[in-house]
Amino acid sequence: MIRRLSVRVCPAHRRAAALVEMALVLPVFLAVVLGIIEFGRGLWVGNMVTNAAREGARMAVLDGSSNTEVRQAIKDFLGSAVGATAATEAIISIAITPAPGNTNPGHECANASTRDLIAVTVTMPFNSVAMVPGKYLAGTNLTGKSAMRHE
Repeated sequence: MIRRLSVRVCPAHRRAAALVEMALVLPVFLAVVLGIIEFGRGLWVGNMVTNAAREGARMAVLDGSSNTEVRQAIKDFLGSAVGATAATEAIISIAITPAPGNTNPGHECANASTRDLIAVTVTMPFNSVAMVPGKYLAGTNLTGKSAMRHE
């Protein structure tokens, strides 16, 4: 006895239902995937901003460094890591707390004495590094801080 194999053909109304289901699910799926990518990039750029603050603090604690040199080194680091246009929007602040017995350096690295605490803060708006345009993280700032004692 020979059996014939039957091929099931999908009815036309079932193909239309699959198309409608895909049209409903695909935009949500793509939004979730792009959101995951964008938040991952945000975490990565936040880490780079923290690394830039750390590099700036390392440079600031050395004798003979100036605030201008530290700011330029931070902008160069950010420019190579996240892009030159984003680095221009970074806000860099340098605060120096004098150690007990030291004179106030006036927030100038060149005037800092041994054991003065130098804190570097780098803030960058997320809009300048976002890959996907959207308003869900508009106005969010990525901030990195680092503090070291002057040598």
